[in-house]
Parts: sequence; structure tokens; C-alpha cells
Amino acid sequence: MGRLFGTDGVRGVANADLTAEMALGLSVAAAHVLAEAGTFEGHRPTAVVGRDPRASGEFLEAAVVAGLASAGVDVLRVGVLPTPAVAHLTGALGADLGVMLSASHNAMPDNGIKFFARGGHKLADELENRIESVYEEHRTGAPWERPTGAGVGRVRDYEEGLDTYVAHLLGVLPNRLDGLKVVLDEAHGAAAKVSPEAFTRAGAEIVTIGAEPDGLNINDGCGSTHLDLLKAAVVEHGAALGIAHDGDADRCLAVDHTGAEVDGDQILAVLALAMRERSALRSDTVVATVMSNLGFKLAMEREGIRLVQTAVGDRYVLEEMKNQDYALGGEQSGHVIILDHATTGDGTLTGLLLAARVAGTGRTLRDLASVMERLPQVLINVPDVDKSRVKTSAELATAVTEAERELGETGRVLLRSSGTEPLVRVMVEAADIDQARSVAGRLADAVKSALG
Repeated sequence: MGRLFGTDGVRGVANADLTAEMALGLSVAAAHVLAEAGTFEGHRPTAVVGRDPRASGEFLEAAVVAGLASAGVDVLRVGVLPTPAVAHLTGALGADLGVMLSASHNAMPDNGIKFFARGGHKLADELENRIESVYEEHRTGAPWERPTGAGVGRVRDYEEGLDTYVAHLLGVLPNRLDGLKVVLDEAHGAAAKVSPEAFTRAGAEIVTIGAEPDGLNINDGCGSTHLDLLKAAVVEHGAALGIAHDGDADRCLAVDHTGAEVDGDQILAVLALAMRERSALRSDTVVATVMSNLGFKLAMEREGIRLVQTAVGDRYVLEEMKNQDYALGGEQSGHVIILDHATTGDGTLTGLLLAARVAGTGRTLRDLASVMERLPQVLINVPDVDKSRVKTSAELATAVTEAERELGETGRVLLRSSGTEPLVRVMVEAADIDQARSVAGRLADAVKSALG
């Protein structure tokens, strides 16, 4: 069996790749593995289970709840809430396990299962591997001990989840949002109730779009992967800014009052300066991936903030933050992690803090985001090449050296092997878009020549 767990849980087409049987089996396996690890020792175990609004989440939630209860775990069912809300509630309620059913920004037919350990943290890789092994053993017929009588898990709805999470968000804000008009694009997803409630309680005047999930329309032409509707709405309503989430609301992208996009790098830059002012940016350091825009790196250097870069993926950002006790990190895609207040990317929290910076300074988001100049970035995927030789090809190394010499201090080259496909990604940044395109095209040709 190939590894089920990817970088963000188990995902696939619901009822085809990810079936009710698999959801039930993985939940049973997770309960057994955590019991073996001593997580449940000395008390009756509890799990928090939440989901996004996808239609398939209804039957997958039922399967997960059935699996956990059959393994003797009590379940608090929190319903439709963002991924970071489930993580927060897992910690806040002292639960032994959290389960979120979502495929994030993926199209509606997909779904996924993500497990959280006690405290709301991502499960360690070794625990995920063990869950897979136990799941496969049970799937192929190995018997497992089933509790009976009073030993089976009990299930109840935890209806206070939304209020508990919103109260947590509001408690983090350094100032209120009174007088600020904000457009919220909820992607017809998990934050459709939470985000408007939080912004309203914080004092903002809100306009919502993409806030009517019907189980089928999640991420459909809206949210953080489709910003056109939000851009138009911000301009139409004369709003100070717009906030866009993805399906499970662990991401946040923004739009300024002119309708211009503010991406994850710019959001990180704004929040880094705000946190440093409050002495909340530990070691004056922010963590981002190697795909962050060179303009972000140059801006942080100019402002005296240290940038630590990791491999692509918010899990690597989070690992570095935990290992070195850094407070802020994220990705260009809008995953922003504020580790003192969240164990994962939290789009609603990020949006609130961004709006609070606008309200607290009296400056426009456009002005705040101008702390960094987003340099033109060109990405070319080169397929059907031997990606294993990216780092060892002398011919390619020469081509990269020549490109870097041409770009100088205001440009950057990154060659990266795809983790899932037989291709190499060529990324070039330059002060001029034509130069970026030209250099990227020549490097793509060099990759074909050297590795084809």
C-alpha cells in the first residue's frame, strides 16, 4: 500500500479514493495507536470532530464518529468550523485527538481527513505511519479488541464551538475595528459563519460574498484561489480592504481599497512590523519558504528583520518555528502561522490582525503593503526530465551561474524538483518582467538540454 498520508492529511475524491470504510478504519486505527502511545492513559479519551460544508463531509463525519466511538472514544461533534478552529478547540477542551474533514482549497468532489494530537498540533510522522500500518492490518482482517457496554464512546454535539473560537480570536486583537468597512469572501466554506461573526463583534462594518454554502459550491469561482469577485466588491462598496479565505479557512489573502491583491508575502511583511512594535516578534525573525518573493527578503533586510527560509510547504515552516521558538511564519499562498495563538495557519485570525493594523494605524492597506515591492516572478514547469540530476548536472550549474550573474542583487533563480511529478520547476525573479521571462526561458531550455 502506498502512503496514504500526504503533507496535509489523507485526501482524495470522496466516495472513490476516500470512502466511508476508509474514514471509519483510519479513525479506529488512530484511536488504537494513540492508546498504544499512552495518550489515553488514566482517563476516558475524548475527540473533537469538525468538517467543512462539502456534501461528502456529512457521511464521512458519520463514519469518523462511528469509528472513534466504536473504539471507546467519546466524541464532541463541533459541526462546520474552520480547520484552525478544530485545532484550537482540541487544545482548549483538553481533548486527546482532533479530526477535521476537509480538502481545503480543492474542488468540491474531493475531501480529506486530518488528525490533530493533544493540544491541537499536527500528528508526528511516526504516528501517521503507525496509523497506516494498523489501518491496513484491520482492513485485511486482523481482529481488534472492541469495547462493549459502558466502554463504547458517547457522542454529543458541542454547540458552543463557534462562540468559544470567536472569543479566542477577539482576545488576540490589539485593537478594535470600529469604523472599518471590510468585504469578506468566505469561499462558501468552513468560515462562512465564523468570520463574519468575528469581524462584526470586533466592530467592523462587513459585506459578505461566498457565504452561502450549500455543500456543492465550496471554492467554486470564489475564495482565495479566485479573487476577481472580491476585488470588484471592495471597489463597489468603497471598502477599506477585502479578505479571502479558502474552503477550510486556514489561508488568507487580501485586497486593498483599490482592488489590488495583497499576497501572503505582503501580509507577512505587514504583520512582522506590527508584531515587532508590540515586542511580539521573537528574535526579530520571520519564517517563510524558498518560494517567497525576493522583494519580501529585501524588505525584511531593510527593516532589520531576519528571514529564515525553509522548503516549500507550511509544515516545514511550522517545524522551523517550533524548533527555534519563532512567533511568525507563512507562505506566499496565504498560510500565515502566528504560533502564540494558533497551531496551524489561521485565515480568520490573519485577516483580523491585518484589519486591526489598518484600523490601528489609520493607514491604508495599500500603504502598509508598500513596505515591500513584489518583484516580477516567472515560473516554468519543465516536464519529462530526469529531476534527480538537478543538483548534480555540471551543465545546468553553469547555466544557473550565468543567470545569477546577469540578474545580480535584484534577481533570483530557483530550480526545484517536483515532489509528485517528473518535472523540474524553474523560478526566476527580476526587477523587470521581460528580463525574468527571458532568463526563465533560457534556463528552461538548459534544463531540457541537461536533463532530457
